[in-house]
Amino acid sequence: MKTMKLEIITPDGVTLNDDVEAVVLPGVDGLFGVLPGHAPFMSVLGPGEAKYSKEGKTEYLALSGGFAQVDPHQVSVLAETAELAAQIDVERAKAKAQTRELELKTGALSREDITRIEASLIKELVRLKVASRRDQA
Repeated sequence: MKTMKLEIITPDGVTLNDDVEAVVLPGVDGLFGVLPGHAPFMSVLGPGEAKYSKEGKTEYLALSGGFAQVDPHQVSVLAETAELAAQIDVERAKAKAQTRELELKTGALSREDITRIEASLIKELVRLKVASRRDQA
């Protein structure tokens, strides 16, 4: 089976550097898939679930946004954060999501605060969704 290199880098370092058969990433305009030999392009990534296939197995990641560069033999992702499903602390993500929901209900918030809190809530909800996929891989 044909493969391509998938590299995911965050400010904390390399999250993933592996040969994979397919990748699906959360573009700002929706999900997009990449197979080996894909035409080159770049995309802005939004927060969401990413996945890749290797040796018939699918692995999931939580991304909180960034950029992707696609070449015929490589997909490079520069992300703000990237966590593999197995690395996600579910209880911590639940607690953070609950805290963000309560913050939104306080009422007297600036537009900037609401935007920041909503972005953080989305990040935690994505983490919970990805963590729930651990047993589906």
